[in-house]
Amino acid sequence: MAFKKISKKGISAETPEELLRDLKNRKVEGLLSHQADIIREYCKEKVLNKSDVAIQLPTGSGKTLVGLLIAEWRRRKFNEKVVFLCPTRQLVNQVVEQSLRKYGIKANAFTGKQADYSPNIKAEYTTAETLAVTTYSGLFNTNSFFENADLIIVDDAHAAENYIAKYWSLLIERHKEEHKILFQALVSAVKDIFPNEHYRRLCNESDDVRDTQWVEKASTSKFYERLDEITTTIDEHISKIKDLKYPWSVIKDNLFACHLYSNSGAFLIRPLIPPTRTHKPFSNAKQRIYMSATLGEGGELERLAGVEQIVRLSVLEGWDKQGIGRRFFSFPEICLNEKAALDLALSMMKETPRTLVLVPDESSANEIKKQISQTNKYKIFDAKEIEKSKQNFIQEEKAVAVVANRYDGIDLVGDECRLLIIKGLQKATNLQERFLVTRMPAAVLFNERILTRIIQAIGRCTRSPNDYAAVIIIGDELRNLLLDKDKRQFLHPEIQAELEFGIEQSKDVIEDDFIENLQLFLKHTDDWNDAEQQIISERSLLEQSKLPAIDKLSSAVIHEVRYQYAIWNGNFEQAVAECRSVLNSLSGDDVQGYRAFWYYLAGSVASIAADKGISSMQSIARDFFDKAANTAEGITWLYELSR
Repeated sequence: MAFKKISKKGISAETPEELLRDLKNRKVEGLLSHQADIIREYCKEKVLNKSDVAIQLPTGSGKTLVGLLIAEWRRRKFNEKVVFLCPTRQLVNQVVEQSLRKYGIKANAFTGKQADYSPNIKAEYTTAETLAVTTYSGLFNTNSFFENADLIIVDDAHAAENYIAKYWSLLIERHKEEHKILFQALVSAVKDIFPNEHYRRLCNESDDVRDTQWVEKASTSKFYERLDEITTTIDEHISKIKDLKYPWSVIKDNLFACHLYSNSGAFLIRPLIPPTRTHKPFSNAKQRIYMSATLGEGGELERLAGVEQIVRLSVLEGWDKQGIGRRFFSFPEICLNEKAALDLALSMMKETPRTLVLVPDESSANEIKKQISQTNKYKIFDAKEIEKSKQNFIQEEKAVAVVANRYDGIDLVGDECRLLIIKGLQKATNLQERFLVTRMPAAVLFNERILTRIIQAIGRCTRSPNDYAAVIIIGDELRNLLLDKDKRQFLHPEIQAELEFGIEQSKDVIEDDFIENLQLFLKHTDDWNDAEQQIISERSLLEQSKLPAIDKLSSAVIHEVRYQYAIWNGNFEQAVAECRSVLNSLSGDDVQGYRAFWYYLAGSVASIAADKGISSMQSIARDFFDKAANTAEGITWLYELSR
C-alpha cells in the first residue's frame, strides 16, 4: 500500500471562542453571553496556568459545552491529553454523544474494564488526538489507564466526594454475602475499641432504627494500639473480596492516618480528607478544572478534592437573581396527614407519563415502590437502570423511576419527565459524615453540602432555561427545612421565590386543588403565566444570605488539607502544628462541635507522636483531649482520653 500522507496541523485558535467558530459540524449557533464571559475569565493569565480552577454555572446553563470547549482548545493549542470525568456511565455516554452531535467535538467514551478499552481509542488519547470521557473510577483506581493526563475536567464536582474518597475507603458491610466472614472477624478484632453498647450492636443484628442509624467512631488512640491485629484480620480475609482488596492496598500502609467508623451493619476505614496528591494520575495533571452548579464558599470543594487552594471564577452578573428553568412546588403535608399526602402524591403521578422519585435510602425506596405498585400500574425503574441508560424509561408512557440516596447525575430534560417527588432528605451519605453531623455535632461543616443536595435534587428535571417541572415535597425534615424562612434565605432568590409561591398554594386547600394546580402548571397556559409573574416579582425582593461560619471554615481548610498530608506522610509534629492552625480559625459557638473534633484530632496525632518517641507530645496530647472533652458532649470515649 502507499504511504499515508501526514497532514500538518494548522495554527491553533487563539481562544476557545475562535475554536467554536471553526467547528462547522456543531448544532449550536454559538456561545451564550454567560458562557462567553466565563470562558474569557478562564483565559486570563492569572487563571489559565493555575493548577486547580473551579467554574460555577447554574444547572442547565450549558457548563458541559464550556468544559468541552476549553478541553478541546487546550488539546489543540498545547497538545495536551485531556480526561473529562463524569459520575456515571450513563453520563459518560451522554457527554460523548453531546460532544460529537451538538458541538462537533470528537470524544471517546472509556467505560467498563480497562482490558476491554479499544486499542484505537487508547491510541487516540495517548497521541492527544481526541478527548477521553470516563467515570471517576476510571481515574481513581490502582491501575488507571489515564496516568499521564495533562488536563482533568471534574464534572459535577459537588458530587465528587464519595466517588473520590471511595479510592481510600474500606467499607465492610454485614449484609453483603462476600463480606460477612470478614465483618464477623473484624467484630472480634475491635472488641474493647468501641463502647460496650455499640459492641452489642455489632454482635447482634437488629432492625431497630435506633441501632441502624447510630454511628460510632473508634478512638484513634485505641485504633492505633490495635493496628497490627486489625491489619492481620483484614489480610486473612480480603484476598477474595474483589471490591475491597484494591482500596485496602491503598490505605493498608497508612492505616495510622485513617479513622474507623461503624454502625450496626458496617465498618468504614478512611482518612478524613482523601489524599489525592498521592494518586499520580490526578496529581500529575498540569491543571484540574472543577465544574459545578454549586461550588460553595466554605472550603467544601478543597476538602472533597484533597487540594489546598482552588481558584474560583467569579459568579457572573445577573445569575445572583435569575436561575434556570421553572419549578412549581407542592407541599401536601401542610394541610394533610402523612398518609393522605403520600396517597395524593401517588395520584398526581397519573397526570404525567413519567415521574422521578428521590428518597434517602434503600428501605425508603423499597417501601414506596411497594406503594406505587399497589396504586398505579406504572413500570418502576431503579437507579442502576437509569444510570446505565435512561432510554427505556423515557420511552415508557407510564413509568416511575425510584432513586435512593442520589441527588445528582440523573438529567431528565423537557418532556422526558415533568414531575419530581422528593420524599425525605439524606443529610449524611457515609458513616464519617453521619458521625460528624449527629455525634460531635459538626453539622455546620455540612450545611453547604446539604443545601447543595437540595439544589441538585430539585433540579433533576429542569435542565434548560425554558424547562419546567412540578416538585412535590414529602417528609417532615425536608418540609420543615424548606418552610423555614430563616433557612430558605441561604438558597438562591429564584428558588426562594418558587418555594414561597408553592407554600402559599399549598395552604388551606383540598386534594382536588393540588391536582388542578398541577394540571394548570403542566399545560403552561395563560393561567400559569400570571403565576410566573408573581414568582419573578417575589424574586426581585429577595437576597441570598451567607451561611453561618462560612468564613471560618474557608480560613481553616488549607490547614485541614495540610494536616491530612502531614499525617499521611508520618510527619506528626507538622500535623499537630496544622491542627493548631485549624483551631485558630474555629472560634465561637457556631463551630463548637467542629472545633471539638479538631481538638480530638490534635490530641490523637500528638499521642501517636508520643508513642513514636517524641516525649514532649504526651502532655500536649492530654491537653488537647481535655479541651475536646470539655467542648463536646455525649462522646464518652473523649472523657476517657482526657483522663
